[in-house]
Amino acid sequence: MGVELGAHTARSRALAVLRIRSRALAVALLPAAVAVVLLVGGSTGHIDGPGWGVVRAVVTGFAVFVLLCAVGVALLVARARPAMSPTVPVAEESAPDLYRMVRDLADRLEVPAPSAIALTPDCDSWLEDRTHPAHAPPRPESEDEMEGGRGLGPAHRRTPAAPVLVIGSPFLWWMRVGELRAVLAPVVAGTGPSAHPDIAAARRFVRGLDAAVAVASASTRGPLTRLVLGVAGWVARIMLRGCRVHAAEMERGVATAAAERAQTVDYGLRIVAQEQVGLAYAGWDRLLTRVALPAWRMGRWPSRLDAGVVAALTELSRRDRLAEGFTSRLGERPACDLLEEPGAIDEATSLLAARLFHGGPAETGPDWAPVDWAEYPDEVVDRKWRTDAARLHRVLDGLGVSRTAGPGASEPEGPTLDRVMDHLTSAAPPPPPPPPSSPSQGTDDGATAYEADGGPESDEDGVPATERSAALAAVLSAELAREEAATTAGPTASPTPSTASAGQGGPDLALWDDGALPLFPLQPPRTGRELLGDHVTAMVCCAAMDTAGAMPGLDWLDGPSLLVNGERSADLGPRVLSLIEEGDPAPLRAWLLDLGVRAEKPVRLV
Repeated sequence: MGVELGAHTARSRALAVLRIRSRALAVALLPAAVAVVLLVGGSTGHIDGPGWGVVRAVVTGFAVFVLLCAVGVALLVARARPAMSPTVPVAEESAPDLYRMVRDLADRLEVPAPSAIALTPDCDSWLEDRTHPAHAPPRPESEDEMEGGRGLGPAHRRTPAAPVLVIGSPFLWWMRVGELRAVLAPVVAGTGPSAHPDIAAARRFVRGLDAAVAVASASTRGPLTRLVLGVAGWVARIMLRGCRVHAAEMERGVATAAAERAQTVDYGLRIVAQEQVGLAYAGWDRLLTRVALPAWRMGRWPSRLDAGVVAALTELSRRDRLAEGFTSRLGERPACDLLEEPGAIDEATSLLAARLFHGGPAETGPDWAPVDWAEYPDEVVDRKWRTDAARLHRVLDGLGVSRTAGPGASEPEGPTLDRVMDHLTSAAPPPPPPPPSSPSQGTDDGATAYEADGGPESDEDGVPATERSAALAAVLSAELAREEAATTAGPTASPTPSTASAGQGGPDLALWDDGALPLFPLQPPRTGRELLGDHVTAMVCCAAMDTAGAMPGLDWLDGPSLLVNGERSADLGPRVLSLIEEGDPAPLRAWLLDLGVRAEKPVRLV
């Protein structure tokens, strides 16, 4: 009953969308119909007399103008490329078991099988229509040669009739085969309503209107082109507003029908699988923000993010009592076994994740290289800490902070932790910030960073930070903003994706705007307090590594971590906050003394 009700709702709303298209066509043809009546009446003598000639000429001219506008709008809607989600296509030869499982699932649901499978670096799955000619893959050159050089053009390329199944890559690595099948059942069931001609036509019309509005909104054109596209975009917006409610109800009906149809497949297992969806989302989000983001900022992209989410979720299951039962399921077959080369696909989705969430280049290079998890502590953690420590000392040099140990010292010291701690605990007024290096940078960046934090920062209890901490945080923010601006102004990498392996294409990035990266930034800009805390913590970790034998490490849930005697040190943060927010170095000095860290010794910087 629910399947029939949802399908009926979807079909009725699809017909409502198509009626809007028919009304728009009728409005466009109405002046032409009136002109035809006037012309025929004049030629037969039924409509003749003074003034009718002028009326016929005016109406005919207006009808021609309206028809030309209608043709222009129709061409824009038909030829505009609908938006397509950036994904990693999975060829059937690289995942025959996965394709077989999806086809078996479609047979059980009695719906058409998806035309292809693609992966997205997110915890979601959906069906995506890619029947537009612009979404079809290019023909191989060998086929063009077989045609005798007679290219058929994009409009004649073969396009899939059924939608493409897009699967969240973390699901493949974390879920078991049965769990993945249960999660995909409602999604695959959506191919049934998608095959209905009215629903398919309504979706194509709405997607075309949306694409036409996007094309008309582009500003990189001449004045005349902008005027013409502006008129066409205005018409498309009117029709899109009229279709919005009906299209939303149509999609709700499709989802309802698909969910009801999927009730017959693995219903009991789906309840357990939905718990894994929530767990996968939590682990994936934490892995991206705590582990991947520091690497991306250092010009490295972890090449095995999906394998990392398994390690992160396993660690979460070990720490969380509520998740203890989840570890027993790890003995079952993981869904990634359905892939022939899971490592190559993991690498392709990891690069796509770096592009979507951080905006990195499309290809590897000297400043954008992959990193394995085994190399992460040395390539990312150690380098990040020493880079932050070097930036901190450059800022102190610019502020005129002395490198000597005291008034009686004759030799300047190197970059020491004592220098940082003494500066943040001194009661003397802070030195003025240095003058800006250029009219467009420096003062404005520093003022913005300082004012955004409301002047002297306050901790959660409302206690104001010291003046030295506030001034140092402001200058650090300006320095980091200059570095990021210089990086952004550098040469842009080619958007052409590379091939991950034979039979496995790279991310299909050539079909969407490469200049809007990142599409989904993970975090807002860090505040001055956060930046100062990160830099002081980095300096402490460098001193611990160089003078007390500590090591850089990776915590799957918290990211970069300091290993002391092989164990993660988790009590450093509160002591650093006491220094930068209260000017009290006693807790941090006690921690350093307990571990044998020599704060007066210079540390190695990058």
